[in-house]
Amino acid sequence: MTTSNHTNRLSQETSPYLKQHAHNPVDWYPWGPEALERARREDKPIFLSIGYSTCHWCHVMAHESFENEGIAALMNQHFVNIKVDREERPDLDETYMTAVQLMTGRGGWPMSVFLSPDLKPFYAGTYFPPEDRGGMPGFPRILQALSEAYHQKRDTVVKMGQEVESRLKLLAEMVGQGREFTIASLSQAAAKLKENFDLVHGGFGGAPKFPRALELAFLLIQSRLAGDQEAVKMVGLSLEKIGRGGIYDQVGGGFHRYTVDGEWLVPHFEKMLYDNALLVPLYLAHFQLSGDPLSRLIARDTLDFVLRELRAPQGGFYSAWDADSEGEEGKFYVWSLEEFEKVAGSDAPLAMAALGVTAAGNFEGNNILTAALSEKELAARFNLSPEEAGRSLQRARERLFAVREGRVKPHRDEKIITAWNSLMLSALALGTQVLGDTKYYEAAARGARFLLTEMWRDDQLLRIWAEGQASISGFLDDYAGLANACLDLYDTDFHPAWLEAAIRLGERLEDLFLDAADGTYFYVARDQESILVRSKSMHDQSVPAGNSLAARVFWRLWRITEKDPYQTRFQAILRRFQIQATENPWGFSHYLTVAALNLLPSLDLTLVGDPGDSRMQGLLAEVYRRFLPERRLVFKNPADAARIEGLAPAARDYPADDTGAVAYLCHHFTCQPPTGNPKELAAKLEEIRPITS
Repeated sequence: MTTSNHTNRLSQETSPYLKQHAHNPVDWYPWGPEALERARREDKPIFLSIGYSTCHWCHVMAHESFENEGIAALMNQHFVNIKVDREERPDLDETYMTAVQLMTGRGGWPMSVFLSPDLKPFYAGTYFPPEDRGGMPGFPRILQALSEAYHQKRDTVVKMGQEVESRLKLLAEMVGQGREFTIASLSQAAAKLKENFDLVHGGFGGAPKFPRALELAFLLIQSRLAGDQEAVKMVGLSLEKIGRGGIYDQVGGGFHRYTVDGEWLVPHFEKMLYDNALLVPLYLAHFQLSGDPLSRLIARDTLDFVLRELRAPQGGFYSAWDADSEGEEGKFYVWSLEEFEKVAGSDAPLAMAALGVTAAGNFEGNNILTAALSEKELAARFNLSPEEAGRSLQRARERLFAVREGRVKPHRDEKIITAWNSLMLSALALGTQVLGDTKYYEAAARGARFLLTEMWRDDQLLRIWAEGQASISGFLDDYAGLANACLDLYDTDFHPAWLEAAIRLGERLEDLFLDAADGTYFYVARDQESILVRSKSMHDQSVPAGNSLAARVFWRLWRITEKDPYQTRFQAILRRFQIQATENPWGFSHYLTVAALNLLPSLDLTLVGDPGDSRMQGLLAEVYRRFLPERRLVFKNPADAARIEGLAPAARDYPADDTGAVAYLCHHFTCQPPTGNPKELAAKLEEIRPITS
């Protein structure tokens, strides 16, 4: 293999992923008019390669094929080669990933799609080896065969492209059945999830094993709606096993992407912003429900990891940490027995037992750390008090962390993505509410201000910030995600500006994305480029779908503003997907969460008084201490009452109290006497039970 000092067009891009390929001998183009026009002018097929900067197998294919002079020459001779960062252009990724799945029955990254100049796919796959291997054809053979097919069997190629395009359009135009969710249909969906639950290790299914935060979140909400204690236990078991496994970074905090086994032991070591953003609220909710100190610790340490390693100077948050460092997957995280003993010092015997370290190791002769024993179990084994065992383990962790900080860190993808940032802003806001640490709110507020200024141009939202530049028009999940984050910030500091921002984002979402035919939303705005079909973000995957996020935004805005159009909007989305979600909850878990929230009896809390009043802080603490996902929380400061009364009309009905802060509580259309006593409010909140009949 040889590599070249050649610099291609990708050197001018801001995407870290595209820049990784800037010195390939492949004559890469970014997606755009120049490449597409050349394909049409020269009647050449397009090779479209889609991936992202922390994708391990993207790196492998790049090294084996795109850095190979001979393979690059074949690509340059026969194709117009386009490289796309899936995180910058999720619209292209969604369209062509659906095509790959239709054509091959599977998908993933790197995504390799061959297109005619009119952008219709005629052959597709994921990773291809540089030579015939393991029953897979080598990439050079594929390149030559597809070039010949394009020029010599054009009718077949055209027919294939037309068939795929037709199937894409059929999927995009599926009509909903228009049914309402019921408690029974949600219980049916929950039962289907439970069928695949791992009763030993928690989570769902076997290897490879993903945390599936959205499915677990639905089970938590469903437990509140239907009194389903089995669901609570399933979530608790899952969070404990995940938090004690190798998928969780036991030294530095934060979660890896997934594990290659079914026991949460050996991770694929990349860390994605969105995984951590979605898991933190689960651990916070479990702590609210159970008081489990492990859930509290994991939520806190994960947020601290994000602030330490993923926070950008501008205030946003970077996208990911790679799996590899120094060319080896997981090298940053694993320990040999000898190094571990040296670093842990006198605490080594206890730390080895606590973190599962052995001479044989559990990963290629080294050790991925796990939380093998609890502090109570350690105390019994080493004849210590739990406090002494905890202090010993903490000393060892601190030494391990200090030494690890001296290692070469994995590559960090320093793109700021609006939708992913929005999920993290929500997690940070919830972190302050539940953990009581204002540093998380301060980070969330600063990040939101960054997005609402630097990423908001000409009354439209942008998606990407990289190398000091904002680019790419925002998609549905960018608008809906940021609106949700603003509502979570309002629930934390109660400044009306956050509520106003959420309302404005909701209005623009309606203007730019609505499909008036069925009340759902397109993924791409009406003034943006659409390829083959104007698709909709329908399925919840690793992150919530744009439509399910929009449903949650409109449900929350309806609860606060009491404006009927918001109710119409979220109900239209839920009706559109009710049958699919009930029958296949795996692709619709966030829709199910919104449906469950809507079916829970209304819980309205209005707090009136001075935000600096110590009694007010006591009232708020009682609200934040409890898992009340259905709550509508409005704060009225008598010194600035008109502003919030204009946004949340119900606030007009609640007067200030001469004695100070006061809480008004209404549940299921029945209001309780106001109280300024935190203990009284706590007792009232404890009495609340969902009404399921």
